[in-house]
Amino acid sequence: MKPRLIAAVLSATALAMGAGCASYAPSDYRTSEARSVENVAYGTVESVRPVQINEDHAPVGTIAGAAVGGLLGNTIGHGNGRGVATILGALGGGLAGNAIEHKATEQNGEEVIVRLDNGSTIAVTQGAQGFERGQRVRVLTGAGGARVEHA
Repeated sequence: MKPRLIAAVLSATALAMGAGCASYAPSDYRTSEARSVENVAYGTVESVRPVQINEDHAPVGTIAGAAVGGLLGNTIGHGNGRGVATILGALGGGLAGNAIEHKATEQNGEEVIVRLDNGSTIAVTQGAQGFERGQRVRVLTGAGGARVEHA
């Protein structure tokens, strides 16, 4: 395979992976959440536990890795050996791309346990905001889920 083609594929893969790594901070809203009604409740933080938030699906990394792995595998061997190398390259590249995207999109978060003023207790997991036990907070609940904010 020509070096220019390999370089082009690797560049396209890097761009695609970069585009798929966008994440939302707890204070950010998606376009679909704008102008939507959310219920507001107040409460007190009972506990905070650090957690790691990981992407559920990693399609960009998997697809890009499989494409690069398949192209590189196709440069090995002749005849049936080349076909086997292409398949193995695609499988290995897909697994590697998936792992890379998962690592690139993980973020530090918090599981915040809140005792609401109405007496009920809830847990919300979100990006780290530095909450502390005993702190008064506001909980917004809507179609996009719930989030805890500083009151």
